[in-house]
Amino acid sequence: MKSYRLPFATILLLQDNLAEVIIDEGILIDEVIVDTYHDFLLNNLIAPFSLLINKKNCYSYTFEAQRMIGNLKEIYLTAVVVNSYGALMSVRTLIEINENKHWNIELFQDREMALEWIYSFNSYSRIV
Repeated sequence: MKSYRLPFATILLLQDNLAEVIIDEGILIDEVIVDTYHDFLLNNLIAPFSLLINKKNCYSYTFEAQRMIGNLKEIYLTAVVVNSYGALMSVRTLIEINENKHWNIELFQDREMALEWIYSFNSYSRIV
């Protein structure tokens, strides 16, 4: 597993086509950050790839960033780990704003359950 430090997040490459994303506390995600994030994913993962979004920190989005964040055609699955009511409501809002894009996204309260959901798809094997 490789770990990368971006100015706004830590990204762990769990497999060639699977990354865990942990956004830093207090970050305001804007269009520039989304572009940097997308560039990182496209340059470091093999498509189609999946994401485990670990919302253990509190952060926010500009409206435009909310509309852009999950819009890479290379994203196959997104599992989001939420550990607070605020995080849950934030993700639900993000999904509602983008409901016409038909993301393959699921919410979990437990990281291991989120990983199990991703691993249930044939293109992933359990990390030892």
